[in-house]
Amino acid sequence: MLGAETPFPRPRREAWPELVEDPSPPGSGAEDSAGQGIAATTSSSSSSSSSSSMAQRWGEGEGEERRGAPPLDRDPPRGGEAAGGEEEPLLRGIFQIGKRSCDVVLSARQLRWSPIQPESRGGHSNMNVPCKEESVEMKDIFSVKLKRRRFAGQKKGGMLLGITVFVCLKKENKLKDSAISFNNLSEDHCHSWFRCLKEILNGFPNRPKSLKVFVNPNSHKREATHVYYEQVAPLFKLADIKTDVTVTEYEGHALSLLKECELHAFDGVVCVGGDGSTSEIAHGLLLRAQMDAGRDTDYILSPVKAPLPLGIIPAGSTNVLAHTLHGINHAVTATLHIIMGHIQPVDICTFSSPSKLLRFGFSAMFGFGARTLALAEKHRWMPSNQRRDFAVIKTLASLKPEECELSFLPLKNSLQGSQENVTTKKERLKKSDSKVQWHTIQDYFLNVSIMAIPCLCSMAPRGLAPNTRLNNGSMALIVVRNTSRAEFIKHLKRYASVKNQFNFPFVETYAVQEVKVQPRTEIGYDTEENVYLHATSAEGNYPWNIDGDLMEGASEVHVRVHPQLINLYGVSIDELDDSKAMCTCL
Repeated sequence: MLGAETPFPRPRREAWPELVEDPSPPGSGAEDSAGQGIAATTSSSSSSSSSSSMAQRWGEGEGEERRGAPPLDRDPPRGGEAAGGEEEPLLRGIFQIGKRSCDVVLSARQLRWSPIQPESRGGHSNMNVPCKEESVEMKDIFSVKLKRRRFAGQKKGGMLLGITVFVCLKKENKLKDSAISFNNLSEDHCHSWFRCLKEILNGFPNRPKSLKVFVNPNSHKREATHVYYEQVAPLFKLADIKTDVTVTEYEGHALSLLKECELHAFDGVVCVGGDGSTSEIAHGLLLRAQMDAGRDTDYILSPVKAPLPLGIIPAGSTNVLAHTLHGINHAVTATLHIIMGHIQPVDICTFSSPSKLLRFGFSAMFGFGARTLALAEKHRWMPSNQRRDFAVIKTLASLKPEECELSFLPLKNSLQGSQENVTTKKERLKKSDSKVQWHTIQDYFLNVSIMAIPCLCSMAPRGLAPNTRLNNGSMALIVVRNTSRAEFIKHLKRYASVKNQFNFPFVETYAVQEVKVQPRTEIGYDTEENVYLHATSAEGNYPWNIDGDLMEGASEVHVRVHPQLINLYGVSIDELDDSKAMCTCL
């Protein structure tokens, strides 16, 4: 029995053939677990003609044996614009969906179906019963499989029951996978639809076919390996994505491999871990790009773009980058963004000393944020939650400012304050170069943040830098001047609330293109001048928190933003819906 294809335009309901149950005997394997397979029956002449025509058009599906099927003699048709503006169908046929037989229509952009109305005793279809048409966009489908019934121990073959289409659904800020079964017992019918669906899916750009995967087994209670093999790998397999997996053995392992491996064999790179692992891999991808372009990696003024997009599967104690890209730290959501090929160009920064490149990164903190991370790294034996709280409390107990000289190049019309008047702030700025409009501030600072992305996380749902975006070509410079411990704590608590965390007289924010941070150290006291003498520490190293990874920086660090230097799998923050969902990775 064959599923009859019907040419467009759509015939009247009463012209559809009668549907009958498949007469296969019980226990033969013909029954679907969700109901018996239904095939469309027509007169022998029309059925034979339809089957022959379809076989000539489509040939075999996935190389499986077809009984009496002629070879493929032409490419599948592509949908066009029909008269009246409606998209022309590629295929049309009858499938059982759930417990109802449906008229199914496939076009290049949509798969839609509606239940077939049963005929009454008088031979007329019951047109008074409402018939709701359902549909799914082809861009939301990420896989299609032939559905077969196999006996225990049977690995190949089996009775064909139909086709299963796997769809990516959006619920709040989460993505989830769902399956829709289109049941039909006709080999020719199912293979024709399978081939056409596969061709459409293969035509979508940016969807990866092969990925290089790095798994950090030490991330967040050593759960990264479990997260990958239990939640991520099955989805990659379902989407027919080949993977080359490396479980990293030490810090810097992924970086060393990225400098040597053949990246042209892959469509993307995936990191399963926390922010530190992601930052290392992003740094490695960009370093590899400079090496391939013949650039000097010690000093890079205008770096070239990363060759492959980077996917981030959250599996660490902190996942600021994943939260910013996906709206929530959720491994399945991140995996589906990769499978669907959702690519977002993202700005990234270079951190350099006066003599060499230190690293690439998305965000950095100097002062309180860096000292907290440095203390936490010394207590890695503690659970992540306890380690974080311990480091914050102890750093607050010994809170002290850092004397720095900050030089920055602001964007035009970007001088904006928290509570201070802009004119007052301009008076406090000393121009060091009128041609390029560099500005310099020298003072005692509790914390300095430099961020090219918003940095959403559980502790800051609106972001550590909510006024910046993923690719607007600027960085947010947030400086917290010296103040009392109580006032500084109030400022920190604001990050977790809906109130403006910058609405304090000691907090200033700027949108900048470049920043130079130069710490200063006291070397003595001049009794004649009654002032402390300062000198730049030429050899001293200072802790920096770059994307949750500790870096010992030189006395002077120059930070530049480079617009859209790397592609990440995910979506822009502007595309995310407001969600009450919170990160639960901490």
